[in-house]
Amino acid sequence: MRIGLCIDERGRTHGELLADVRAAAAAGFGAFWLGQHDSWDALTALTALGAEVPGIRLGTAIVPTYPRHPLALAGQALTAQAVIGNRLDLGIGPSHRTIIEDQFGYDFDKPTRHVREYLSALGPLLRGEAVDHRGAVLRATGRVDVPGARPPGLLLSALGPVMLRIAGELADGTITVWAGPRALDEHIVPTISAVAQQPRVVAMVSVCVTSEVDAAREQFAEQLAVAGELPAYRAVLDRQGLNGPEDVAVIGDDLAVERELRRFVEAGATELVAAPFGTADDQRRTRSVLAALNAR
Repeated sequence: MRIGLCIDERGRTHGELLADVRAAAAAGFGAFWLGQHDSWDALTALTALGAEVPGIRLGTAIVPTYPRHPLALAGQALTAQAVIGNRLDLGIGPSHRTIIEDQFGYDFDKPTRHVREYLSALGPLLRGEAVDHRGAVLRATGRVDVPGARPPGLLLSALGPVMLRIAGELADGTITVWAGPRALDEHIVPTISAVAQQPRVVAMVSVCVTSEVDAAREQFAEQLAVAGELPAYRAVLDRQGLNGPEDVAVIGDDLAVERELRRFVEAGATELVAAPFGTADDQRRTRSVLAALNAR
């Protein structure tokens, strides 16, 4: 299995993040991912971390599109590429109405139209091409030239059918969340594969290796309850007949976790991004089990 590691960057210092990346690289993880929350800027942080730690791929999951113009994001992503030696996977997405409208003050009307126009400009810019995009919701004219930078992997956070088709047409693939094996097998992989040859399907999975399964599941359900209320997440959960994110999380002993993760791969995930959770001891054990699986 190809397993990357995602950690919650909130509340961690630069030194702690650097130790996290070094530990992930030493353990043999193929990639290290950061989210974009109200904390560290993911691309800036990965640029600094990648300059210190060679080899391991680095990814964002995910950078919201609305607050960053494609020209600005292309410049930042290609700068990161040049500094870290072309090891970046750029995961982007429109985020959610509550964040884009309530926090940033942007209009979240027709997000799929916004994403299609955004990628129509961003993709060529990442390839070093000049663009003159004049769409209904976005205008971008110019070019970004960063010597030594190759186009990063470009992934779209896509769960619904329209977004998945856009990901297949204009990106390298999708990065999913709260989509279990059933959603991958019945919906996500067939939809994106209908418009793209060999698309990347990167499945983010919350994982906890523990003997206290019920306690871990209950705590996770409490912490992630709000996620299950967001429309995009609610739709993919309903498609699977699930109550909340806790029903997609992989929780159990070593063998149970391995069995469940293999189901994601069998359903069509080309790679996994594991986000350990639980107690500090649970998370240490989870990382150890994931590292062993990644080495097989």
